[in-house]
Order: sequence, then structure tokens, then C-alpha cells
Amino acid sequence: MTERRSVPRQRVYKRGTVAFNSAGFECTVRNLSASGARIDLEGPVGLPEHFMLVIESDKVMHRCRPVWSSAQRVGVAFE
Repeated sequence: MTERRSVPRQRVYKRGTVAFNSAGFECTVRNLSASGARIDLEGPVGLPEHFMLVIESDKVMHRCRPVWSSAQRVGVAFE
């Protein structure tokens, strides 16, 4: 398989929160780079065009946009 990412991602297993419009839900961050991440969700969810990904263990918050999705997995790009 050809790698299309400009920056390689590191495998991680971190708890995250998808936050938008004063609401949020938990997710699992499965890989991470300076430019994006893959998150796993509990079930299929409609995401907005932009949202915040909060990773409390790293004390970071990223503004994101979904790039691809497959069932309960979503690839996001950081803005």
C-alpha cells in the first residue's frame, strides 16, 4: 500500500473528545502526527465540517476537519 500522507503517523492509544457546538463525545485516538490523526468512534456519527479534538493526556486541543471515514473510523486533518 502506498503511503499518501505528507507526515508519517505514530501509533497511539489515547482517549480523546470530539467537541463542537458546546457538545462532545468520547473517541479513541489510534494514530497521530503533526498534521492529523485517526480516531475511532463508538458508532457511526455525523461530524460537522470542523470540530475540536481534545487529547487531555497531552493537554492539547486541535481544530480538525474530517478527511475520510469508514464505519467507526475517521481520518482528520489538523488546521
